[in-house]
Amino acid sequence: MSNRRRFLSTVPAALAAVTSACRKPIPESAASPAAGAPPAFGTAAEVGPAVSTATFTEAEKLVQFDLAPAQRAMAAASWRKTMAPLYERRTGPKKFAPPAAVAPATTWNPVLGGQRAGPARDRFVRSAAARDPLPANETDIAFAPVTRLSRWIESRQLTSERLTNIYLDRLQQFDAKLRCVITLTRDLALQQARQADQEIAAGHYRGPLHGIPWGAKDLLDTVGIPTTYGAEPYRNRVPGEDAAVVTRLHAAGAVLVAKLSLGALALNDIWFGGQTMNPWLLEEGASGSSAGPGAATAAGLVGFSIGSETGGSIISPSMRCGVAGLRPTYGRVPRTGAMTLCWSLDKLGPLCRGVEDTLLVLRAISGPDAGDVSSVPSRLEFDATVPVEGLRVGYLPQWMKEAPATDVDRATLDTARRLGMTPVEVRLPDWPYGSLDLILFAEGAAAFEDLTLAGGLGQLKAQVPDAWPNLFRQARFLSAVDFVQAERLRRSVAQEMARIFGEVDLLLVPSLRDEILTITNHTGHPSLTLRTGFVEVAEARSDWAPNPVHPLPKFTPPRRVPHGVTLIGRLFDEGTIGRAGLALERACNVAGERPPGF
Repeated sequence: MSNRRRFLSTVPAALAAVTSACRKPIPESAASPAAGAPPAFGTAAEVGPAVSTATFTEAEKLVQFDLAPAQRAMAAASWRKTMAPLYERRTGPKKFAPPAAVAPATTWNPVLGGQRAGPARDRFVRSAAARDPLPANETDIAFAPVTRLSRWIESRQLTSERLTNIYLDRLQQFDAKLRCVITLTRDLALQQARQADQEIAAGHYRGPLHGIPWGAKDLLDTVGIPTTYGAEPYRNRVPGEDAAVVTRLHAAGAVLVAKLSLGALALNDIWFGGQTMNPWLLEEGASGSSAGPGAATAAGLVGFSIGSETGGSIISPSMRCGVAGLRPTYGRVPRTGAMTLCWSLDKLGPLCRGVEDTLLVLRAISGPDAGDVSSVPSRLEFDATVPVEGLRVGYLPQWMKEAPATDVDRATLDTARRLGMTPVEVRLPDWPYGSLDLILFAEGAAAFEDLTLAGGLGQLKAQVPDAWPNLFRQARFLSAVDFVQAERLRRSVAQEMARIFGEVDLLLVPSLRDEILTITNHTGHPSLTLRTGFVEVAEARSDWAPNPVHPLPKFTPPRRVPHGVTLIGRLFDEGTIGRAGLALERACNVAGERPPGF
């Protein structure tokens, strides 16, 4: 209520007394209210630029809301008293810019009232140790999943220093093709690798990530090492602390070898160093925004990587590059020290060369942190030895019949049936799920308000209509009322998902179906994307809207590229989708194939 009758608190009492003594008439609008009268809207001093009925006539087109002529006249006459003062935080005289670490007062809780989410216990059982001997070929070592790398390091067949040098050499060798590295952390990596070898030799083995080299999407803060967000205005930014996830991986003994590329400010795959490319098809981007983690993991340049997702940024590069990507339940993994794009949507998760690897990493990075008000305690129950027979796999029949579903999606559903899982048809209401993106655009524009107002968005390489600069500017004109209504739609969608998960244990969906990307990112359900086959493409694919001036490359004959499906789990039940995904990965038997040329 600070803007109501603001003049009453700013005009000194002595001045009011002098005015009374001089017996000058007081305008009715400025008269003191009777004792006990409450403050009223529309009585603040007029501020801001003049507006007219013509202003409202044009503005109505932006928000798709029509006023009658008399209503328009009233709104125009009173705007500078009723609504313009609400922008004082930004326009002054009393300005306030929230510190970057401050989250909104409203937070998204994916668990509906009265519900319990997640398993009742913590339990983690790995697959049995493979008897595979250490390969003689360093390329074979580089492409091994963490499940094997960790056993070789634990048994001291392989040193962390040797493995780290393999990946550092490959990062330098292949980055010119992929443009996936923003900062190579050679000195830190070798220091950590040598420490890991010393600890393991002394009998202090920290667990399956000890000595494993990894890459971080360059929105995770690393003390003393640039963290650039892939964006020109931040390319010289050097944080003073590690992100919570970085701290946890250091504690697990993992070895940081590189800060990997992301589309600028976590959108698509173009950053200030160019476009990150797909190892399987170098004529197309790796997809984003976790483009660097996807490309580097697929090309055998790191043991695993950490990416982030707000609206598809783990799922999409996992599909394009053919890796396993796990997007955890919203709130499981703390985002302290990670770039904020959208407080109520951002999630951090692993990209790996195998399904079980993603669970090994998830276990190390889970748990609340004081710096992230949305992070919560959670349990993880995963047993790689438990059969999947009897799991109820939900699917939407129409989605499996039409694009973007392919024969690979349909064959994977058949494989699930052969493995003893029970396919169950489910349905979703035909609602305007795209309206939920208003939340993303509004929160994103708020997160980068300073950059927008200062003109820094003009420094970004991508300036097309579907890039952040234009979207953040347009978002200034979104309706706050519609934002609230979008949040209510979000709650309704969460209720529908709760209904569906009362019928099934998991969902199998076409990974890039727009509705499910939007729905599950807003509800916070976990997802696991895994390669289950290959398709042929006659044209390069892109995250960006088509541009006739720059058509995408076409291929004759078509090119063979990886394809997979996404499993959606109950809230905090990553263990079930991990178990199902592991069974599908083994049955489909395509995860070990490598991109040619790497």
